[in-house]
Amino acid sequence: MAISSAVDVSAVARVVGIKTQFKDLRGGGILFLPQRIAVVGQGNSAAVYDTTKTQVTSATQAADLYGFGSPIHLALRQLFPVNGDGVGTIPVTVYPLEDDVSGVAAAGDITPAGSQTEAAAYRIRINNIDSEDFVIEVGDTVADITAKITSAINAVLEMPVDAVDNTTNVGITAKWAGESGNDIFVEVIGSTTAGTTFAVTQPTGGLVNPDVQPALDQVGNVWETMVLNCLNTADSTALDAYQTFGEGRWGALVRKPLVVFTGDTSTTVNDAIAVPDARKTDRVNAQLVAPASKDLPVVVAARQLARIAPVANNNPPQDYGSQDATGLTPGPDGDQWDYAQRDQAVKGGSSTIEVKDGVVNISDVVTFYHPTGDPIPAYRFVVDIVKVQNIIFNLDLIFATKEWDGAPLIPDDQPTVNRSAKKPKAAVAAVAAMLDSLGLNAIISAPETAKANTVAGINDQNPKRLDVSTTVQLSGNTNIISVDLNFGFFFGAQTVVA
Repeated sequence: MAISSAVDVSAVARVVGIKTQFKDLRGGGILFLPQRIAVVGQGNSAAVYDTTKTQVTSATQAADLYGFGSPIHLALRQLFPVNGDGVGTIPVTVYPLEDDVSGVAAAGDITPAGSQTEAAAYRIRINNIDSEDFVIEVGDTVADITAKITSAINAVLEMPVDAVDNTTNVGITAKWAGESGNDIFVEVIGSTTAGTTFAVTQPTGGLVNPDVQPALDQVGNVWETMVLNCLNTADSTALDAYQTFGEGRWGALVRKPLVVFTGDTSTTVNDAIAVPDARKTDRVNAQLVAPASKDLPVVVAARQLARIAPVANNNPPQDYGSQDATGLTPGPDGDQWDYAQRDQAVKGGSSTIEVKDGVVNISDVVTFYHPTGDPIPAYRFVVDIVKVQNIIFNLDLIFATKEWDGAPLIPDDQPTVNRSAKKPKAAVAAVAAMLDSLGLNAIISAPETAKANTVAGINDQNPKRLDVSTTVQLSGNTNIISVDLNFGFFFGAQTVVA
């Protein structure tokens, strides 16, 4: 066989051929899997938009495409905040959902009453988004006040509601249809002693979330590693669809596993784990929490994901504890979970946070997976799934290549002059080099043990099949640090007096 293939072996006339091609000289060094975020959510009901998946790079672009104040827009405001501390260059693809044809938007109202005794400034706060300030003057009628409230709310484009002046009250309607609109929370901020009072009917009645399946059908062969679900955790139909889809992504022929994150603001642990604890074998879905926060659940999940994804992208074996989710407004201190409650939450399939100096800090990030009787569930911690993603990715880089695809396959002890030929021991060597690099990067522990357990051979039933097997031990994480501090007292020695 010729050493070079730049010129066909059948050529006779004089010629110099130089074939130039890239040669991967990493020598077994691994590459980190580039993380990707998929956002599955609704646009503004008043907007007209294409439901084809689209990569976006800013919240403004999302608002232009899908409408201001929509779940998509609110999510992208957290992933790409104006201060730049979001996901950076990690690709974010929006998979838009349209309102269900039977969907109903949540609705409520604000009703002012009384007579103003002195001029005072007010604002309407909806899920921690403030309206413009408005001033109620002495002598303003109810109709004057409702007009001011309506104008103040509608002036802020990112508000999740539309306001309508009914002269006796202000009607408030979610900008999208479905159950997730029932998480909208309205407050009136301002003087409580200036004469005017406000009765708030919180938005309710949101019905029928859209089907997420059309969005999932668009994913295709792209490896979306993390999915942000803009619906609510109580939507079991959506969670079922994600789980079915995600299980398929673990398949040997697909090999692109992902995690789907949904937000939750339940105050008590029992409420927070109600859904996860009923889905004990679900290794696809996960919820990110902020107990008693008035932020929308999608905002809670998006802001934490803006911290999780960059860590997973840049340092895959690093867990996400103490990542500060600035921008979220935590619930009252008395509603935050203590250690025993956080431990209960993790064991029930829910992620946790801690509030430090008024800032939400990510604590444990887990999937719903916690089979009964299993003290160390294999798919509990999201960081461990990210480690496995990276191992799969690097195995793909080795074997899903022209170098291996269709190469002549011969036994280990057979001599050959064919440089394309492959032997089982070449596969073992390639995996071993990868294992060394995985160990150096702290993605796995004990790479020597893994290498000793790596075998390859030509299948005894199919000469065109190479079987390879390896077993790795994922690295751990310092989630728990136990220190024994012992102390005593110093006693001076007695002095002998002569």
